[in-house]
Amino acid sequence: MSAAKLLAAKGARTHRKAWAAVFAALALTSVLLGAFALTLSSTGLGHARVERYAGADLVVSGDQSTSFTAKPWGSERQTARAGLTSRVRVPEKALGTVRKVPGVRAVVPDAVFTVGIDGRAAAGHPWDAARLAPYGIRDGRAPQRPGEVVLSGPALKEHGTGLGKRVSLRVHGKDARYTVVGAAEGPRAAAYFTGAEARRLAGHPTTVDALGIVAEPGTAAGTLAPRVAHALEKARLDSVGRRADGDAAPLRVLAGDERGDAEFLAVAPARTNTLALLASVAATVVLVALLVVSSTIAQALGQRAHELGLLRAVGATPRQVRGAVGREVGRVAVGAGLAGAVASVPLYLALRALLSAGGALPAGLELPFPPWLALTPLATAGLTVLIARVAAAFACARAGRVRPMEALRDAAPGKARRITGLVLLLLGISSAGTATAQHGQTAAAAAGAAAITMVIACALLGPWIAQGATRVLGAPLRRFGGVGGKLAAANCTASATRLGAAITPIVLVTAFIGVQLGGGATLIHAGGDQAGQALRADLAVRADGGLPDGADRRIRQVPGVRGATSVVPGTAVLARKEAGEPRLERLPALGVTPEDMTSTLDPQVAEGNLNRLRSGTLAVSTERARALDLRPGSTVTLRFDDGQRARLRVVATYERGLALGDFLFSRGQLLRHTSAPGPERALVATAPGADRAAVAEALHTAVPGTRVERDPGPVRVEPEDQALGETLTVAAVAAIGGYTVIAILSTLTLISVGRRPELRLLRLAGAARAQLRRMLRLEAAVTAATGLLVGAAVASVPLLAFSLAMARTVPYLPPVQAVSIVVVVLATTVGGTVPPLWSTLRGHHPRSGGPAGT
Repeated sequence: MSAAKLLAAKGARTHRKAWAAVFAALALTSVLLGAFALTLSSTGLGHARVERYAGADLVVSGDQSTSFTAKPWGSERQTARAGLTSRVRVPEKALGTVRKVPGVRAVVPDAVFTVGIDGRAAAGHPWDAARLAPYGIRDGRAPQRPGEVVLSGPALKEHGTGLGKRVSLRVHGKDARYTVVGAAEGPRAAAYFTGAEARRLAGHPTTVDALGIVAEPGTAAGTLAPRVAHALEKARLDSVGRRADGDAAPLRVLAGDERGDAEFLAVAPARTNTLALLASVAATVVLVALLVVSSTIAQALGQRAHELGLLRAVGATPRQVRGAVGREVGRVAVGAGLAGAVASVPLYLALRALLSAGGALPAGLELPFPPWLALTPLATAGLTVLIARVAAAFACARAGRVRPMEALRDAAPGKARRITGLVLLLLGISSAGTATAQHGQTAAAAAGAAAITMVIACALLGPWIAQGATRVLGAPLRRFGGVGGKLAAANCTASATRLGAAITPIVLVTAFIGVQLGGGATLIHAGGDQAGQALRADLAVRADGGLPDGADRRIRQVPGVRGATSVVPGTAVLARKEAGEPRLERLPALGVTPEDMTSTLDPQVAEGNLNRLRSGTLAVSTERARALDLRPGSTVTLRFDDGQRARLRVVATYERGLALGDFLFSRGQLLRHTSAPGPERALVATAPGADRAAVAEALHTAVPGTRVERDPGPVRVEPEDQALGETLTVAAVAAIGGYTVIAILSTLTLISVGRRPELRLLRLAGAARAQLRRMLRLEAAVTAATGLLVGAAVASVPLLAFSLAMARTVPYLPPVQAVSIVVVVLATTVGGTVPPLWSTLRGHHPRSGGPAGT
């Protein structure tokens, strides 16, 4: 056996408790890395579920994405892409072109539109398109005349309608009565009409929403797809709509799993957002793991500095010392990595269940888990081993670099460490300052970078932070802490490096959780305040299937009504450059009827006049206007959610953009570019002294097929990925916060185990058990207080920058969450400081010159 192997084996046996703490840190690192790697991989393989087009071999659809190309500074041209969740349609001429392609047996056009049934929404289709699923008749027959309809099972059950009954259906604000002649198969609420009636109701007779293609027997989809694509290209048929220059929109021919993209339009943008957010969280996990593992291994090896120095003094070469330490760490890391890899699969399943249960994933998103994906955690286990070996190499670098006799001495923190820490601290503050001048994701990224940089700086500056804390807290400890306080003050002063190592994970967990929770809480709190201040309505009329035409006019004619405003949520896409690079942002918007708006919904107009809001115009939030240098009279080019480009004139700017979105459009303009609008409401303001209950009853009569809300909630347009971001924040705080808390426990336990000889010496010198217990508790209090204060300071800098940039307000953290952080840190610090030394304190250590004390 080589000398390095022998030293590694003996070291592993001798220092089992120290390596147990390292094993726990590495195993948790492997668990987190493996779980997030599995989630990222599964999401990368994700696709829309093929449901309504499962019986079609191919599907022709419009291009559900928009692109923007620009040339960054000193680089090649780049293209940014963003998904579209409103239907991009196919020209009807494509139907004849596809029918002529050899190998095509049948082509079935599909139209998709929203149908309101008793205030609830269902999807409308031509009956011929049901064969693409295929869905058949479960009871009754297919529709044959314009006044007949077939409802799916869920629609029949939800609305309590039977065969032969007459139902009132609302499409695009117009009500008509139909006879239910059949019940169709299918998992979702749907209404099927004759082909001609469906085309009339859809409202776009020269276009279709998709084409389902059935191939001839013996013709493979993979062979037919290129033929269809070539025929469409040759016929010069593109997606319908006026696109921006350079935003080509060819028709897409979808096969296999891609067919679901034509049905579940929200899946592609949501999948992109999910990948970006998961990658961000995973990068944070890696950084936190580097800090925690490095700190834990450095602490474990730091307690053996004299032992390593002694090995050098008796003839061990630097290479043998590094090899022995590397083998010890390697043995621990391999076992921990494999154990974590196994445990990462259940954690992945829990994370996936959390995303699904929290409504963070859109309907129709399939996240596959092929068998080979289970091997992914092995790669992250290898990364864990690599992190451990690199951390060990840095931790024992001094013992292998200096002369043998110098290695026996305790090393003081060097000047290079202090300078590096100060430089990183300044960089973090500078990054936070940059965030105040940015907007959106750029501000969030700058604030996040500031937090990570400042945490690393505090890790490097730990000994000096500890010295400063000791100077501040030393006097109160000596004055009010008795003998235990004096011992605690003396220990903190003499062991600044050790105290700094204990403070680092506390700073990390406090800053990380503070930034993660505080950023979202600040925006939610500020947005909630704005929404509450904006709402002036006393009642609201709601219909998920859409309000009827002229609803506002009918509502205003009801006695006791002072004003009415219809509001419908939507999305706009903004193309812009950031440092020359192209960016496409999907931004929340609101469609409104501007008449009487200030009596029901007050956006707090800063400049301009909302009464001028009509087609071809828009209002812009002050934050977005400031970022784009807009004011009333300016023009701005936007893309709607169907990809169509529009050049619009700004008529007003308003303050409450966090609640009402970045843009206000006229209701009609937004609905023309929205294939499946969100729930629409008409906000109603009652006249002074009017009986609200009587007005509500009158509204039921004036606007049938709607629900009247007597205590309407505030109007708030939320970003599409808000639910996803909130769910991932909870997951990240729970996973990384819990991991860091365990790291605190491990680090403090390591430090406490290393102090056992010191406590035995104090007992021999005459210190009583009660005095030592008080000393340990006071030291734990100093450690926790210093870590919490420094962590809060580190978190407050990027949070303040982020809050000023995004909400023009100070950071907000719910008191319950703040108290929870303090309680967890205090409990963990005490748990890692006192219990590991109970056996030492209970031991029999006679005092100098007398019997053992108590």
